[in-house]
Amino acid sequence: MIRTIGMVGMCAGSRPALRTPEPPGGFSAGDLQIGDLVFIRVTARPFLEVASATNSWTNHVGVVVDNRGDDPLIAESTFPLARTTPMTSFLKRSERGRCAVGRLTTPLSDTHRSMLIAAAERRMGTRYDTGFNVNSRRQFCSRFVREVIQEATDIQIGEVETFAMLLRNNADPRLAFWRLWYFGRIPWQRCTVTPASLLRSPLVHIVFDTQRDALRIRQPAAT
Repeated sequence: MIRTIGMVGMCAGSRPALRTPEPPGGFSAGDLQIGDLVFIRVTARPFLEVASATNSWTNHVGVVVDNRGDDPLIAESTFPLARTTPMTSFLKRSERGRCAVGRLTTPLSDTHRSMLIAAAERRMGTRYDTGFNVNSRRQFCSRFVREVIQEATDIQIGEVETFAMLLRNNADPRLAFWRLWYFGRIPWQRCTVTPASLLRSPLVHIVFDTQRDALRIRQPAAT
């Protein structure tokens, strides 16, 4: 359950290049805003293959839905069900602690934030889609974040593309893994959206990256 904040609180072409990050500087959990995207790199084999297929370090993304206190809440679609996760726990799942924080280039109003929280709340408990299909009844991480933001703001981030388009842009697509994953038949015309596509969106700018900055998160007190 998302902590209540209240009112204040089809397929396109090639992917654009990564945007240049913001200038270096300190960043803390208190700098996070509702609607910020948090990108990490998890080490489960299918997600490492997603990173490889998209020519990117990242393979998982969540969205900030509560920035109060020392440990913000991240809403995410993960296996088996969509849920909220404290920031510290979310980052512990990332390889070598790698993460980046993206922020919409258009500032969000209080109404946008409230609508975003509500959109995430409605998707809590939705089963994870291991087929990565944007048209299924289930969810996966990048689709979850993209749809929550679009529903709240009418802003579309990331690029929906077919598997054929996605793998065509990769010099080494590792088709053997994907044939195994899809039981011998890769759904070439299935549309999907990836964490890398959200990271590369011109409507998102990077406000923090562990490759450049130091992230300060106060550890919650022991109970």
